[in-house]
Amino acid sequence: MSLFRKNRKKLKTSPQEQNGNEKTKLSSDLQDSITYINELLGKNDDFVYRDFYIFGSIPAYLCYFSEQANPSEINTDILKPLMYPPEHIQKNLPDESKLVDVIIKEVLYQSRVKTETKWDVLIDNLFLGDTIILIQGQDVGLQLGTRKLKERSIDEPRTELVVLGPREGFVEQLGTNIGLLRYRLPIPDLVIQTTKIGKLTKTKVAVCYIKGITNPELVKEVEDRLSKIEFDSVLDSGIIEQFIEDNPYSPFPQIQTTERPDRVVGNLIEGRVAILTQGSPFALLLPTVFSQFYQTTEDYTNRFLMGNFIRIIRVMALVFSLIFPSLYVSFIAFNPELLPTEFAVAVSGGRAGVPFPAVIEVLVIEVAMEILREATVRLPQQVGGALSIVGVLIIGQAAVEAGFASPVTVVVIALATIGSFATPVYTAAFALRMLRFPILMLAGLFGLYGVVIGAILILNHMLSLQSFGVPYMSPVSPPDKEGMKDVVVRGPLWKMKNRPGFLQAQDKNRVGAKTQELRDRRRVPGPVDEGK
Repeated sequence: MSLFRKNRKKLKTSPQEQNGNEKTKLSSDLQDSITYINELLGKNDDFVYRDFYIFGSIPAYLCYFSEQANPSEINTDILKPLMYPPEHIQKNLPDESKLVDVIIKEVLYQSRVKTETKWDVLIDNLFLGDTIILIQGQDVGLQLGTRKLKERSIDEPRTELVVLGPREGFVEQLGTNIGLLRYRLPIPDLVIQTTKIGKLTKTKVAVCYIKGITNPELVKEVEDRLSKIEFDSVLDSGIIEQFIEDNPYSPFPQIQTTERPDRVVGNLIEGRVAILTQGSPFALLLPTVFSQFYQTTEDYTNRFLMGNFIRIIRVMALVFSLIFPSLYVSFIAFNPELLPTEFAVAVSGGRAGVPFPAVIEVLVIEVAMEILREATVRLPQQVGGALSIVGVLIIGQAAVEAGFASPVTVVVIALATIGSFATPVYTAAFALRMLRFPILMLAGLFGLYGVVIGAILILNHMLSLQSFGVPYMSPVSPPDKEGMKDVVVRGPLWKMKNRPGFLQAQDKNRVGAKTQELRDRRRVPGPVDEGK
């Protein structure tokens, strides 16, 4: 009687349990394997399986998930050559010991074929879109790469827009993101090591670095922290960030997130490590220092004079958004004599009739602005734009006319909010938005002294932070000569000869001698010079 026509009785124990110590190994009895996998996955409507004969005589079993695998590829490149093999194989069937080797090397049209003896590995890859083939008399299964996952096309990053620079951004598929890195770093020294994190999600995570540049101790520390994550679900790179950062209670992010491949490549070349996560378009860069949060790709793709001007404006906006509302409160409530007379009169006239102290007035407007900002982000794009215009124009004007707030207060909060938008990294901008409130309260209690105390406390906290052993305020504290060339202003690229010292890169040099000759040479004589 044919193997497939027998009555498939349920086993009291699974094949793993029957094998004693080898609980995860496949059984050479195809019937046992079929019973086990059907009991495990047979209740799923998208689970597809088929019994067939290899070379017309050897029983086999094929299975896959319909929404994860490519059925046309399975039919054309797998089933057809197995059921209708070449003539030389039909005449001389291979021995049982050589069957799997002959199938892989002479029959299948699939380039992604692996043999596997462990059930857990086969099942994990089955969920990811691979096709599994089990063969009678063989204690190994064939795992074929037939994944067909729909993915978002490569598009411009949504959170890190640039005027002059590359337009490509990461997507949710890890393989595509790794390809974007390989495209920009076509070198054998680019090392990508993958692991799986998450007891239920089994999320694939890739650790990327450049061998010969990145400090091996840094790579070892990153891998050690990742290996200790035991959590049910890892759905995004932000979950990994919370587990591996040094100080989770700090408002400042100690790991930079980016969805730009060019930024990741630039940081890899400096000696950092990047972490890519399956299902997330954001990469993690580490170690991270504070100066990275106000730097953009345009700072390096533009001529250094233009890039420095834009960066200085960005740094001023960062400081402005943090302390400007607090300075306004301290001047109005405690030190009005520090203001010019005309301006002080204009401010006092505008505040006439406002029933709240300056600090309460600013706090209320700040909270209202945060609510408006959050509502704008969460609403659909078409509605969100209209809401922001209504909130800024109509609600602000109505608050001033009702005597709820003074015109100067609305202007101050609006300018501080615009300044926070100039910070290119969202997580850093969010930290500054949070810190604005405690400094504002200190200003309402102690005036300028409170602003100074708040600034000192924040600076002291930043000096105490570390990111994977690197001081957060590097290269300012501790000072680093090479790193100082790219803090507030950036020196010309040919002057930045070495990589930052605080990263302890193995290869410190990044500018060749010929480049130095190119920039230091005298002007080549032209036709005008020859005629003299």
